[in-house]
Amino acid sequence: MKESVYRNLTASEIEKLELQGCSAESWDKIKVKPLFDTSRIQRVSFHGDIRLGSFQGFADFAGGLKLPTGITDICLLNCQIGDEVFISGPAGMIIGYHISDRVIITHVDEIVYEGPTGFGNGLRVSVLNEAGGREVPIFDRLSAHLAYILALYRHRPEVISKLTTLIDAYSATCDQGYGVIAEGARITHTHLIRNVRIGPYAIIDGATRLEEGSINSCPEDPVFIGPGISARDFIVSSGSHITDSVFLDKCFVGQGVELGKQYSAENSLFFANCAGFHGEACSVFAGPFTVTHHKSTLLIAAYFSFLNAGSGSNQSNHMYKLGPIHQGIVERGSKTTSDSYLLWPSKIGPFTLVMGRHYKNSDTSDLPFSYLVESNDESILSPGVNLKSVGTIRDAQKWPKRDRRRDPDLLDVINYNLLSPFTIQKMWRGREILRNLQKTSGLKSDFYTFENTKIPRNALERGIQLYTIGIIKFLGNSIISRIEKGDCYNATVLQETLKASIPSGKGSWIDMAGLIAPQELAEKLLDRIDNGSVCAIEEIELEFRRWHSDYYDMEWTWARDHIGKEFKCQLDSITPETVIPIIETWKKAVVDLDEMLYEDARKEFRISAQTGFGTDGGEDERSRDFGEVRGEFEQNPAVMAIREHIRKKTALAAKIIDQLSFRQV
Repeated sequence: MKESVYRNLTASEIEKLELQGCSAESWDKIKVKPLFDTSRIQRVSFHGDIRLGSFQGFADFAGGLKLPTGITDICLLNCQIGDEVFISGPAGMIIGYHISDRVIITHVDEIVYEGPTGFGNGLRVSVLNEAGGREVPIFDRLSAHLAYILALYRHRPEVISKLTTLIDAYSATCDQGYGVIAEGARITHTHLIRNVRIGPYAIIDGATRLEEGSINSCPEDPVFIGPGISARDFIVSSGSHITDSVFLDKCFVGQGVELGKQYSAENSLFFANCAGFHGEACSVFAGPFTVTHHKSTLLIAAYFSFLNAGSGSNQSNHMYKLGPIHQGIVERGSKTTSDSYLLWPSKIGPFTLVMGRHYKNSDTSDLPFSYLVESNDESILSPGVNLKSVGTIRDAQKWPKRDRRRDPDLLDVINYNLLSPFTIQKMWRGREILRNLQKTSGLKSDFYTFENTKIPRNALERGIQLYTIGIIKFLGNSIISRIEKGDCYNATVLQETLKASIPSGKGSWIDMAGLIAPQELAEKLLDRIDNGSVCAIEEIELEFRRWHSDYYDMEWTWARDHIGKEFKCQLDSITPETVIPIIETWKKAVVDLDEMLYEDARKEFRISAQTGFGTDGGEDERSRDFGEVRGEFEQNPAVMAIREHIRKKTALAAKIIDQLSFRQV
């Protein structure tokens, strides 16, 4: 606010303020707006330079209560107070803060700025390795994808150094010599706030202690900090909801995150739409939609993404030799069952169900959609079996519906696709791994050994079948979506329709904490950061968004290359006659997989699933009670969706085949 807006107090105003119990170290250091109303200031102790706004209106409280704006029962030192602010003690103090318009502060003991501070920006968070080496410097605009590079690309030290320098430069600009409480924020019944920058419309109600942090709220998606919260060295992003005695130490909390019910976290990063309740996190990189609900669950020293952690899940990163130096990678979409255990270092492939306790270091990253089950202290792997789990499909469908973010400026760009070049390339490699195991160990082996796991013979054979179905389904989806867009009335038009529209996409793909992209693009970006042609965080953000917007074009570039390999054809010279068998094969794969999902869903309606229903009756009462609670199998929404999917895809295949056949007449 410009100094010319303010004026000195008049002698009569000073007299009135003193009569209302106010005092000042020096009345000359107090400046006020032209419409300043002395009646709204009572029992306030002024120290240092003070700027006061206009108080003419009312502040709204619960139950429809309206109270006059103004300041009562507080000690102010070197503060600037905006218009229509409501500040009321009893007997608290605010030191070194600029408070914007329409802020409400009541029953707060201390709000103190003690510089210098970055308000949490620039703080190093020791993720994955408790002993250090993968520290991520947090800042207001940290995305999951940038953090992924900072934590996991330590083999590019020059890049890490330059990124860290950029973040430190930003962090150095955060301290302007005072704290900020932005417009519309509400702070009530809170003990201590020290060196915390508070964004617009944030709500802090009942917090115990907040120190060295930023609360990056926004009008469209306010942050809520609830009772009993203790947080030090932190950044909280828009739309986050933290309540019920959560403890945070050296943490970044992304957009739309929910933490509650005594959750405890240190040296951890939580990105978009994570949820943590009851349990504990230590040195965790929690990518988007990492969820843990249970009191006995510990997540430690690992990278997760789209994880659902069961009760009692835990991991070990300490061999009692060189300290807690081990790490784990659990790729997107995995689940851990109750009382599961993983010994780090290990790497778990996407969409894997982990059941039991695993005491050996394994790497199943190229065998996605698997069950990893413990039996007699052995890790038994069933490759691909999660592809036919209705729960996997339900997860993929629920994630986009559970995106809580309403901020128009999203930090994380998230690809929700279950099947993508990232997962299909792993199926492709996984199928080759299984086939090679068959060749080297023989077709009659009862078990095949792979990366400290055992794969039963029938599981291996089924894994090859399931991966093939998954590959064909994805590649068929890709080619059909292209054909649908074009009027392929002859081979020339068909070939033109199936050309790649963008060169990027060939080769390996990676999942950068929710952002699925070709690895070559990531490497090129790192090269440009290294050589100085990319020298701003904003440029990196734009690059991530560009990859996300170009995803489907790049996906086709990848799929096009693999369609030729899988179906032994050349798309540059393909004809409608060649495409029709591909579509027939795709239709069979889709229907076969949907029928597996259908049968998997039926398990939830078997007689054994009805145990405990109709408690005091016989079989008839049990069946009727079950029907009232669960409904009929064929009327279940998931079952109906599977049947509808079969119908639609069968009709689509017939339509495309008819069109291609008709054009040849």
